[in-house]
Amino acid sequence: MIAEIVPEPLDPRQCDALAEQIRAWGRELGFQALRIAPATVPEADRQHLDRWLQKGSHGEMGWMAERAALRHDPAQLMPGVQRVISVRMDYFPPRTRRPAIQLAERDRAYVSRYALGRDYHKLIRKRLTELGRRIEAAAGPHGYRAFTDSAPILEKALAARAGLGWIGKNTNLLARESGSWFFLGELFTDLPLPMDDPVGEHCGACTACLDICPTQAFRGPYDLDARRCISYLTIELKGSIPEELRPLIGNRIYGCDDCQLICPWNRFAEVSAEPDFVARHGLDAASLVELFGWDETTFLQRTEGMAIRRIGHEQWLRNLAVALGNGPASAEAETALRARADHPSALVREHVGWALERLRSPASSPPADHTSRLTQAPGQ
Repeated sequence: MIAEIVPEPLDPRQCDALAEQIRAWGRELGFQALRIAPATVPEADRQHLDRWLQKGSHGEMGWMAERAALRHDPAQLMPGVQRVISVRMDYFPPRTRRPAIQLAERDRAYVSRYALGRDYHKLIRKRLTELGRRIEAAAGPHGYRAFTDSAPILEKALAARAGLGWIGKNTNLLARESGSWFFLGELFTDLPLPMDDPVGEHCGACTACLDICPTQAFRGPYDLDARRCISYLTIELKGSIPEELRPLIGNRIYGCDDCQLICPWNRFAEVSAEPDFVARHGLDAASLVELFGWDETTFLQRTEGMAIRRIGHEQWLRNLAVALGNGPASAEAETALRARADHPSALVREHVGWALERLRSPASSPPADHTSRLTQAPGQ
């Protein structure tokens, strides 16, 4: 929402008091941290994005290149913006099975922890909008606009500049007190609020996140080739998954958490208190065969209000076929795959055929098991 009325200028003392009140409101609205940054993207971050795009690292995510100029300059999204209020909301779902156990059970599906509950976009944007309304009630009409992974914003760069954490070698934002199991959101405002200081980088010599990646998607620190990333392959890629990468995906059917599960800073992460982030429909323990049996109506019903729904039923079946091909050979798995062998989608048929061939081949074997090392999850 952008108000048309020019606000009365606030003096520095009023701005300081308002910033403290904003932090209190942020806590009331369920944000674990809130900090304020200037509404400019550091030149180093802009150059990093440009180099990354030039290498084609974004794969089929053409929208990233098409809207790169908007990511460079927040003022193109909201003229007159002076500050970015960056917020953090912890999302690791409570009462879920231990991720390392679930990854090791090759006949069960692994869904990235952020996607087990309600889609976070609407929840966080709604609360940020409420924060904007409260600020308006206190400071008078002003321009503001809420975002959460919903516009071309370099949100990690802005959050790092605000001091919410630092960008780690796995390209996630890390915080000493909370690791990386959190969502980010932004409230753009034209108020001249006092700014917070950034924090230092604390990865040191650690390369655990780079080394653990199942597909070796990192070319080096801070350099992720999305085209090899399991999150990209299972969510963003709409076509055929490259055959050489399929065995490395294991039982991950939506996203991947390995570089977070290995990160030492995540020993300090907290389980989310948000009821909306509780795992739905037993997706933290479901078998691959069970999920592969969902028809499109069931898929749409059970993923309503969840991030998973965005991939659609066809991709859902594609991902599950790959996971079944990576799982233990069993009559149950083969029967499930055969039932989809004549699916109307050529994409599904291709991956089902690959999975059936893999289950029949005695030479096929799972990748080296590293799940016992993946322990950095809240309370585990």
